[in-house]
Amino acid sequence: MATLTYCKGLPTPANELNELGFTDFEMFLEAYAPIFRAASIETVNHLLLNTDFKKSDWNTHLQQTYGINKRHANGVISAASCRADGAKEHRILHVKTLEGKIKSIGAWIKKAERKLALARKFYAKKKWQNSKTGCNFPIACSLQRKSTNWQNLRFQIHNKKRRLTLLVNRLEHLKLKPIKVFIPHGDIFVVGSKDESFGNQVCQWNGGRITFRTPKCLESRFGKTVSSEIGNFNRNASRLPECGAKTWHLYRKNGKWVVAVQFTPKLVNQVSRERVYGCIGIDMNPGSIGWAYVDTEGNLKAKGQIPLQMGLPNGKQQSQIVDVCLQLAVRATEFECPVVCEELDFSTKKQSLGEKGRKYARMLSGWAYGEFYKQLGSILSNRGIELIAVNPAYSSIIGLVKYLRMYGLASDEAAALVIARRAMKLGEKIPRSLTAYSEVNSEKHEESEWNQLNKKIKRSAKISRRCDYYSVSNWSFLVNLNTGEA
Repeated sequence: MATLTYCKGLPTPANELNELGFTDFEMFLEAYAPIFRAASIETVNHLLLNTDFKKSDWNTHLQQTYGINKRHANGVISAASCRADGAKEHRILHVKTLEGKIKSIGAWIKKAERKLALARKFYAKKKWQNSKTGCNFPIACSLQRKSTNWQNLRFQIHNKKRRLTLLVNRLEHLKLKPIKVFIPHGDIFVVGSKDESFGNQVCQWNGGRITFRTPKCLESRFGKTVSSEIGNFNRNASRLPECGAKTWHLYRKNGKWVVAVQFTPKLVNQVSRERVYGCIGIDMNPGSIGWAYVDTEGNLKAKGQIPLQMGLPNGKQQSQIVDVCLQLAVRATEFECPVVCEELDFSTKKQSLGEKGRKYARMLSGWAYGEFYKQLGSILSNRGIELIAVNPAYSSIIGLVKYLRMYGLASDEAAALVIARRAMKLGEKIPRSLTAYSEVNSEKHEESEWNQLNKKIKRSAKISRRCDYYSVSNWSFLVNLNTGEA
């Protein structure tokens, strides 16, 4: 089961302050943090250089070298292992991202050079003025810049090749570069266990006061234990259990100590019913989030849009994300159904941002998609609402063709309707009124049929914007695409 983490700033009660203006607990953390950091650095170096890591032997080594107890050493090893594994995964992701960018740029260069080659071949013909097919990239001149589109494309190809060379060299250097791990100052980690009192043997919290068992090297200065009154972790929907393992993380942020507790949350009453009884689908766009509620028969019963403002500062953007998630939680509680979202991987799309338009790149980079789904999952989980992720393949084109005009929906509402139906395992066949004009292979999978139809619609000149789907009453123009007359 997934874990949750609650954080709060470490309080400084007036009755615990010493002559220097600090509590004894703060003094202990300042003394223990350098020891923990030195042990973590040595552990990380050992993990990166040795493949045959034996936890018990290394635990004994840390105890003897730094004068800490076994439980303290377990916290050092766990924190160092997480940082080392995270650095390795980040290196793999970095290499994968560079390889994706290299592949995207290479494909763009190949396509652009082929476009120029075909254009030169066309104009090399003696009677190209009488050609019925036309040129795929006709030459044109800009009066403002006093250059042709061919010159502009060659200049772009030149810059792309320079970028490609830079990325290839960077990738080769990255594969040979040793992995480095940053170990912060002022960081303490203590692993808990469900078999121990208060969920942790070293750091125990009784709901108001925290007691930390000091390591051997600091017992002469602080005694066996050091404690402080920290209060509780106030939450509107607290899921912190009284029993169970509690892992504590104490760290400095902006000159202030922060206390974080990680735990397995207690179960909440399930509000949402099974998906077969209905779902709320959502489709997120930079300007708005469209939602649609579908009943057990797959019919639309309610819909709406939640506006989103772009370009906000981090604090206001975070507040906006939370507000949107709370609105969706209210809808899901009202209909007693799960929420269905898209299973999107933006890492692949962001690899090709340099070859896309500025508007598309700004759309993917300008809004916190990952943060939205993270907050949505957390808020829905605290309220007993299930969050389901489905494959969003062809959800937009299905919504535009089948449901946009039928229900008078916006494009994101139509896509949300398709996403909700997909979670309920309902099929999306091409309408018969459309298959009469479009020759698609019905023996293949539904996604293959929609792929063929999507390609045909993109080739047509009748539909260039999403609002054009409202005016389509007869799909006869697809016949001309099949015969090659359009």
